[in-house]
Amino acid sequence: MKSHAFRLVLLAAVVGCSPPPDASKAQSSGQSSAGRLASAIPAAQSSAQVSASRQNAITTAVAKISPSVVTVQTEQVNQAPQDPFDFFFGRQQPRTSAGLGTGFVVRPDGVIVTNAHVVAGATKVSVMLRDGSVYPAKVLGSDDANDIAVLRIDAKNLSDAKLVNSNALVIGEWAIAIGNPFGFYLGNSEPSVSVGVISATQRNLIAPGEGQASYFDMIQTDAAINPGNSGGPLVDADGEVIGVNSSIFSPSGGSVGLGFAIPINRVARVVDDLINHGSIRSPWIGVHLRQSNSTNPRDVITQGAFIASVEPGSPAVKAGLQPGDDILREGSRVIHNPFDWQAALLDLRVGQPARLHVKRGNREFDVDVEVSDLPEVSAPKVQVLRELSLVTVTPSIASEHGLRSARGALVYNVSQTVSDQTGLQTGDVIVQINSVPIRTAEDVQKAIDYYGNRTYLRVTLVRQGQLGMTEFALR
Repeated sequence: MKSHAFRLVLLAAVVGCSPPPDASKAQSSGQSSAGRLASAIPAAQSSAQVSASRQNAITTAVAKISPSVVTVQTEQVNQAPQDPFDFFFGRQQPRTSAGLGTGFVVRPDGVIVTNAHVVAGATKVSVMLRDGSVYPAKVLGSDDANDIAVLRIDAKNLSDAKLVNSNALVIGEWAIAIGNPFGFYLGNSEPSVSVGVISATQRNLIAPGEGQASYFDMIQTDAAINPGNSGGPLVDADGEVIGVNSSIFSPSGGSVGLGFAIPINRVARVVDDLINHGSIRSPWIGVHLRQSNSTNPRDVITQGAFIASVEPGSPAVKAGLQPGDDILREGSRVIHNPFDWQAALLDLRVGQPARLHVKRGNREFDVDVEVSDLPEVSAPKVQVLRELSLVTVTPSIASEHGLRSARGALVYNVSQTVSDQTGLQTGDVIVQINSVPIRTAEDVQKAIDYYGNRTYLRVTLVRQGQLGMTEFALR
């Protein structure tokens, strides 16, 4: 996330060169222009009456939500050469870069929501409340697929935002975006406000924006969302949160009235997963949809949601789904294409059934499919290094990750410290260590035991479909 500096330029316009006819009289009596203006205001019009006349739904909503809005500050330390000589001799120096975003309190005991891309790669995160007090923040978890991060600060009795059902939004109703588009360049910690309407719901955005590249099932608004607003609340006219400001579609980098927010119902699910389960649960039923080869966007969005394959032993198999089935609806949501299906998956809850309306040939029927965790979640874990756990690749895992063969060891979880030291990342599949082929997670442990401290470990892996390599030594 970038912070943008700016300048405010004040332009003074000279309306006329000669004084008004009574200027000399006013000056001789010692009465200034400001004094004459002040005296023109009826004395009976009190400040309370002026304030009351200016109150409306927007000002009331802003007053309600503002106490829960916070500023999220991040620091990221990168190793980089300081000058050309450092680069030539291979010397690296730590360089700290700062980032800024917005968040809001969802629980009075210090739980805060922001965007995942706001805190991505941060080595230090802090939160400043509306009163200017600053707290160090711990990232409880980050869901990149939904672009949601959950933070916690050591504070009590905070003013928390009220969340409302984002499935009940009305196109055209007020939408108010709260955030910090210029951070501290404005000189204080008060959030800024922009107003618009709900332009659309259930938008699938596959285009450049601030944050990740793809967003599904988004709220669209013409309320201005600019860099720095990321993670702030989008609220309705009652001051209740309906979404989290996340991205804009813009050819220029500034707001052009195409802003997008993550529906708050999905955000609430992510928060509940992290608080109650300690991790984000990714809904899975075990189907892969047919992809279109057409480059015409119209063909892609009207192609239907036909099942191309079903994972053996998956909930979809148990429910009787078959390749060739066309998923028409999930609950009340109409499914037109794979993007709609991806959006529907994001709102499913593990352990609860997904009610699908399916077409098979000329017949349509309803089927309940139990929603499960991703296959690697329930697979046995092998702890091969401190803060590094692996899972043996199975056919279901291989299919889910697009692997060519069902062998290898999937990096299920790795701490940031171990990742920095080894180069391994969550989601990597280890296929070879030095000259030893890796077929199971246990093979990794055997290779580590064999090579031990004797030599470097040269690890061949698959990352996002690409073959790669990393080297490290155990000491």
